[in-house]
Amino acid sequence: MRLLKLAAMTLAISLAATGSSLAQDKKTYKIGAAVYGLKGEFMQLWANALKEHPLVKNGTVKVTVFDGNYDALTQNNQFDTMVTQKYDGILFVPIDIQAGAAGVEKAAEAKIPVVGSNTRVNSDKLTSYVGSNDVIAGEMEAESVIKAIGGKGNVVILEGPIGQSAQIERRKGNQNVLAKYKDVKVLEMKTANWSRAEALSLMENWLTAHAGKINGIIGQNDEMALGAIEAVKAKGIDPKTIPTAGIDGVTDAVRAVKDGNMVSVLQDAAAQAQGGLDVLMRAIVGPNYKPQSDIWTKYSAQGLSWGDGTAKHYNIPWTPITKENADAMLAARK
Repeated sequence: MRLLKLAAMTLAISLAATGSSLAQDKKTYKIGAAVYGLKGEFMQLWANALKEHPLVKNGTVKVTVFDGNYDALTQNNQFDTMVTQKYDGILFVPIDIQAGAAGVEKAAEAKIPVVGSNTRVNSDKLTSYVGSNDVIAGEMEAESVIKAIGGKGNVVILEGPIGQSAQIERRKGNQNVLAKYKDVKVLEMKTANWSRAEALSLMENWLTAHAGKINGIIGQNDEMALGAIEAVKAKGIDPKTIPTAGIDGVTDAVRAVKDGNMVSVLQDAAAQAQGGLDVLMRAIVGPNYKPQSDIWTKYSAQGLSWGDGTAKHYNIPWTPITKENADAMLAARK
């Protein structure tokens, strides 16, 4: 225990030293954050957490968040803007795993480092990636729904935007689990684009088309799971009778878990955003840069390590949301 305390104190001292030395440089680093869209709460949490990073708060880093409006062309044009305006670095949360590579290529040609966060892009020009394993999340949610229905019955799946890494990988996780249960049938699987409203509409249609036959709902994010629950309630059905799962840990989902209406896992938006900025700043400042966010100590026991700067992937663990930890999560949002 004493060694752990000493390590924590040493890290705290090194963080403070790095922060003050950067401030003394009197250079303001211009960072662009190109996110796929800000309509949903999760990306709002991500953007807000980025602005709470110590270097942003003390003025050493100036962040501009670009709303991609769920459109790959818009994101590509935003990269043009950041390259033309000579940003020092870019944090990238792409809407499309393939189309996003074009922007990364342009930035690389201009020698602007790009760090991916939250969703992935297929590009070897990416400096690094800070995010969570979406295949695991897809497995966790599918397993929870299928176990809740007794390993047999009919489920529907609400998918994210087709072509985004989270949709691709969560689907893979869903299918990994479904392959183990031969008595579970997928009645419907369609995108609702991370949208609560689109999910509500889809679920209304499915409840009519498959009246009395839907036993479980797998939503690849919380917003869609919540939309499905609204549709279930509108039909006069108790949502507790149709097990539903989501992913992300948005505020309404945490409340729904607390009420027993769904299950979900927390995707740590703050860790992804602030961790991404730390990794990006090391690429800009150099190997002597020390991380400023506390997320590196928060998840150190679960394998997250700052390391020597050569890592291409920093994995942020998932945290299951339970009735026991829901209140603490909600209190942290206030």
